[in-house]
Amino acid sequence: MAGPPDTDQTAGGLPRRLFFFNAGFLRQKRLRRMLALAGHELRLGRPGPGDGVVVWGRSPYAARGEAVAARLGLPLIRLEDAFLRSIRPGRAGDPPLGLLIDPLGVHFDAAAPSTLERLLATDPLDDSNLLRRAREGMGRMAALHLSKYNIHDLALPLPAPGYVLVVDQTRGDAAIRHSGANASTFAEMLATARADHPTARILIKTHPETALGHRPGHFGPADLAPGTTLCTAALSPLALLEGAIAVYTVSSQLGFEAILAGHRPRVFGQPFYSGWGLTEDVTPHPRRRRTLSRTQLFAAAMILAPIWYDPCRDRLCSFEQALDQMEAELRAFREDRHGHVASGMRLWKRGPLQQIFGQQKPLLFRTPPARAAALAARTGRGLLIWAGQEPPGLSTPQLRRVEDGFLRSRGLGADLVPPLSLVTDDLGVYYDPSRESRLERLITSPLPPGGAARAEALRARLIASGVSKYNLGGTLPDLPPGHRILVPGQVEDDASIRLGAGDIRTNRALLEAARTAHPGAVIVYKPHPDVEAGLRPGALDTTGLADVIARNADPLALIAACDAVWTMTSLLGFEALIRGKPVTCLGAPFYAGWGLTRDLGPIPERRQRAPDGHPLPRPTLDHLIHAALIAYPRYYDPVSRRPCPPEVVLDRLASGTIPRASRANRLLAKLQGAFASKAHLWR
Repeated sequence: MAGPPDTDQTAGGLPRRLFFFNAGFLRQKRLRRMLALAGHELRLGRPGPGDGVVVWGRSPYAARGEAVAARLGLPLIRLEDAFLRSIRPGRAGDPPLGLLIDPLGVHFDAAAPSTLERLLATDPLDDSNLLRRAREGMGRMAALHLSKYNIHDLALPLPAPGYVLVVDQTRGDAAIRHSGANASTFAEMLATARADHPTARILIKTHPETALGHRPGHFGPADLAPGTTLCTAALSPLALLEGAIAVYTVSSQLGFEAILAGHRPRVFGQPFYSGWGLTEDVTPHPRRRRTLSRTQLFAAAMILAPIWYDPCRDRLCSFEQALDQMEAELRAFREDRHGHVASGMRLWKRGPLQQIFGQQKPLLFRTPPARAAALAARTGRGLLIWAGQEPPGLSTPQLRRVEDGFLRSRGLGADLVPPLSLVTDDLGVYYDPSRESRLERLITSPLPPGGAARAEALRARLIASGVSKYNLGGTLPDLPPGHRILVPGQVEDDASIRLGAGDIRTNRALLEAARTAHPGAVIVYKPHPDVEAGLRPGALDTTGLADVIARNADPLALIAACDAVWTMTSLLGFEALIRGKPVTCLGAPFYAGWGLTRDLGPIPERRQRAPDGHPLPRPTLDHLIHAALIAYPRYYDPVSRRPCPPEVVLDRLASGTIPRASRANRLLAKLQGAFASKAHLWR
């Protein structure tokens, strides 16, 4: 007769209660949280029947737990970092993004099977969806230059291609000893590389922890014979692999990445990726006799074996969602690692800007812009300037113009609500069609692997959740029957009108044009929310021009209720495109000129043709959405206080878990307004 359900096990059949005997578990908050989300309860004390013991890999402190588990006959669970870990190494303080929880062994210990080895040996690894995910994951990691650690600087100069890459590891690492190698193996590897390639340059790549001074490696200046160089710079591992003619490794993860990059590395130990027909093994492994593709290897190692953590939403997640998070954090790290000088930022914005751009090094605020540019040049920092405050002729390296993103907040910027997204543009700015912007460059560039599907999913979630730029809500007025045309009002002195409008430059002229083109239509005019709130000028008498004045109306409900949109440059036109409505543009907003809108305004030729005169490919709507909502902006999560992907901000906007205008912001804005005309400190 069947007994009651076993409540002492997780869904994966592992003991729920795990006892630890290493103080490191007390310090690793992220580690404890990931185990809790996986269904485990970490405990101190003496384990009993049905419990398990947890240790970290084959660390020197694992012996304590191993002895307890052996003495009491309890399951032993070993933990290790997943193969996409963090930006900095763990010794530099970064917590892991993924974790391998293994009741069989540990992936780098060739003496006994591990869960990963069992997957590689026995799982069919033939599911088409799994392999598609693996191919897209490999492509995304390559496009982002992702590795286990990601402190590399893509701006550093690379060695001339054509070298043999020899991979060093940290001295005394357990992954060396338990893969059947030792310190002398590294000398043998270097000698073999020289013998195999007597005329080639040898490039020895040091481990990131060695370069940071945490642990020594096996190679140093004494090993640099003629034709051999030591690479200690924070260069992209992928870029180094692309320039190599051969790769030699003992058991480094860089050997795994070499396989993904198309190499067949020569391997002197027995790491998890050897023995599957993808490596040239000096010491073949007797248990591993199956031949796998690199896609299958990736699927098992990156998708099936680890658990992944979403630090913003505090939950376990898919590999793809972990990639989304890493992409957001890595972009912030790469753009901000050298720090910024900021100019043209109003006082109330400085706190949010510091949170978003100052996590690596605090922002330095300076005015006027020329003074900020001089400080940036002198200190090697970047220069951030609010786009509308850029003076003519300002030219400096590392200049980025800052503006609000397209999923911004619940409330208006003019009402001092902090933004959840900002765009940074090193070429121009999205609302100025007189010059190319980074957004335009993204629209005309190929999508990354999986980009179309991600954009399609984001579009579906936007529509389902009813999220827009400001999320003000509102009502839907009674609308007469007929062909309804929605005309969004704009702030007429706004930069998007000054720079992006054509002959039609006022709300009155826009309404007149819509009425002339559609004399029998129902014209629904929606005043701009800043104007309705009394924050910006532009109130308009629409007598005889509009059939309905949709004051304080929900813009998304209006889009759904109308048949088409006529606009100059309003973002509401983009939101209508997302929701499948036809849009007529009389200006040149960023979403016009790509074949997705009816364009009556002055569209830049570069959106139509390449410099050589050939017509440009027309982007799909999902391509436009990926560029504008995923690749262009930077997002900030006010809950976890870290960079995040747009999907997290969408969740925050839908749930209302977001910052609102504060009294402090209003006081700062009043203070700035009182002194700006005298001191000119804020421009």
